[in-house]
Amino acid sequence: MPNDNPEMGESIQSGDFSTNYHDMGSGEPILFIHGSGPGVTAWANWRLVLPALSSRYRVLAPDMVGFGYTDRPESISYNMDTWIQHLLDFMDALNLLRVHLVGNSFGGALALAMAIRHPQRVNRLVLMGAAGVEFDLTEGLDAVWGYTPSLENMQKMMDLFTYDRSLVNNELAELRYRASIQPGFQKAFAAMFPSPRQRWITALASSEEDIRKIEQETLIIHGREDQVIPLDTSLKLFSWVDNAQLHLFGKCGHWTQIEQNQRFCGLLNSFFSE
Repeated sequence: MPNDNPEMGESIQSGDFSTNYHDMGSGEPILFIHGSGPGVTAWANWRLVLPALSSRYRVLAPDMVGFGYTDRPESISYNMDTWIQHLLDFMDALNLLRVHLVGNSFGGALALAMAIRHPQRVNRLVLMGAAGVEFDLTEGLDAVWGYTPSLENMQKMMDLFTYDRSLVNNELAELRYRASIQPGFQKAFAAMFPSPRQRWITALASSEEDIRKIEQETLIIHGREDQVIPLDTSLKLFSWVDNAQLHLFGKCGHWTQIEQNQRFCGLLNSFFSE
């Protein structure tokens, strides 16, 4: 891959492997955790958000192990413990004692678990279309986790992720399709969430008891027409987290950070500056 590939940022040793990540701006650190869709990278998920918030904050977005351009150790097991340890090792490598966390979908489940397991490392919490609670597998999520590489299939993914397909151009489909066929990408992706897939929702979920103990100020964001993660997950989180606020976007699917980009960035800027 040429060095001008925008998805490849900086590289740092995190525990036993090297992490590809993006690092912009200065100020309070905000760590963004991407979702688990095929061909996902931190840059593909957050490319419209990082520049917008970097004028006031230090924004960081790693490719989680198993995704993007972070190393894929042959012996690694892809599970919650591995991903949480990766976040800790990444933060330690950059001497980040405490961060704001923003998690998208799968990343929301990780952010939630980080706040539960290591509350001293998490300042404020943003959960966007977040997994992390039990729900019935949707046709959308089944299709996302069951993706097989082709440009046509990736374009179908774009239709699933968004309410208004015109807001997501074919350049993004091409970007994510090209990423999904990089050596090792599909092998790792296919190994993470094989059928039957309901069990992986359970594996990503934190308990109601633990979620109710979260003390961090929490902003929960969801698109009303989300076909991948049902709106009910955010309603549950809102009812369980004491210091929570909930923002719903109508005529919006799973990608609020893209479909409602300016409003999404405005929400985050306001929330982190309170």
